[in-house]
Amino acid sequence: MKIAGAPISWGVCEVPGWGAVPAPETVLAGMASLGLTATELGPPDYLPADPAELAKLLDEHGLSLVGGFLAVVLHEGRRSAVDEADRVAGLLAAAGADVLVLAAATGLDGYDDRPALTDERWRTLVDTAARIRDTAARHGLRTVLHPHVGTHVERTAEVERFLADSDLPLCLDTGHLLIGGTDPVELARRFPERIGHVHLKDVRADIAATVRNGDIGYTAAVRQRMYVPLGDGDVDVRALVEILRDNGYTGWFVLEQDTALGDGLPVDTPVRDTARSLAHLTQFTG
Repeated sequence: MKIAGAPISWGVCEVPGWGAVPAPETVLAGMASLGLTATELGPPDYLPADPAELAKLLDEHGLSLVGGFLAVVLHEGRRSAVDEADRVAGLLAAAGADVLVLAAATGLDGYDDRPALTDERWRTLVDTAARIRDTAARHGLRTVLHPHVGTHVERTAEVERFLADSDLPLCLDTGHLLIGGTDPVELARRFPERIGHVHLKDVRADIAATVRNGDIGYTAAVRQRMYVPLGDGDVDVRALVEILRDNGYTGWFVLEQDTALGDGLPVDTPVRDTARSLAHLTQFTG
């Protein structure tokens, strides 16, 4: 089982004002201390944008690069979105990664508001995702679409509409799917052939429901510790992993526990929480 880490578990997020951001060396050393041997890139330009510098930094911590998350506006058909994907894909490929994790950003800061899309803009979203897939493929990378809270592919109807309208595989993010109203285990059972990458998260369903109902914003929910170590929330992680493995999934399982550092949260929380998630996985994966 290929298990990787991600900077978001250390509070490193692309949203302005999200929280305290630890230095890359702190994050990577924390991953290495837990025995992890791979990571995702984190927000654009958090880790070095020069491939040689990036490779050197990762190598110093015994880590390889799995891929990277990129949230860009897809529904306006901007050339700039494809150009940014081309830049990020080039960096990922040069550093040895193999997957671009794409999200359909709204164009607003953060993930608390989400304007509705017209059918025409939805078609543009699908078309732009395909253009980015082709651009990434020229760098030797796969592209997966990440259903994500506060993007234009969030709720169950949107996830299934995207699966019907596009041939891109999904990044199955257990936390974001559950928050959006989709049972990630059932999605994996119904569409195992469309799962191209996995972000393993656990969440508290009670807080997730308040986000889904519009009672609180996503950022506030993260600060209320909606995300918890694997096994402490309401995602059936074991069932999900078993379904994927039974259906031949051989890709990465990236541990992500979306965190915002600050407000008295102990600085060692990310390492302790990630260690607990790893311990939960080993109970049934060996």
